[in-house]
Amino acid sequence: MLVRVITVGRFTALFVERRPTITMRIVITIVGLFLLSAISISGVSAHHSYLLTVQQLRAGLTKAPSMPQKGFILIDVRSAEEHATGFIPGTDLNIDFREIQARHLDIGAQLEDHVVVYCQSGHRSNIAAETLADLGYRHVYNVTGSMNAWLAAGFPVESGRR
Repeated sequence: MLVRVITVGRFTALFVERRPTITMRIVITIVGLFLLSAISISGVSAHHSYLLTVQQLRAGLTKAPSMPQKGFILIDVRSAEEHATGFIPGTDLNIDFREIQARHLDIGAQLEDHVVVYCQSGHRSNIAAETLADLGYRHVYNVTGSMNAWLAAGFPVESGRR
């Protein structure tokens, strides 16, 4: 224990500082290592998909010589009903985010291909992007803000079903 007396002008303060003992330091270190190993064993990992703005997506779509040659697969992970109300031009597939793990082979992509996913706000597409990354896809992009951001930017929307 360390006691300090500090005087500033006419005020005096007494600080009591307790430094951790060697035993306490060892216990803290062991608990920290245990927690760290528990996290790695349980499979918790950092995000391993990427974020893409609607402006970046739009630029990628407009510079492509044709939609089949755009260099990435664009997937709407909203429900079929939501998709039917309008989707981003160039969308290749509509797979509900809840089905992405079971239906990922329907994408027809190799693990090295670039896959871009979007939903209404970005939340469900984040789940879908992380799921695809967990399955081994190395270049998965979630569109930040998704359809809400696309519409707010004034970009065009197609109707019908994909």
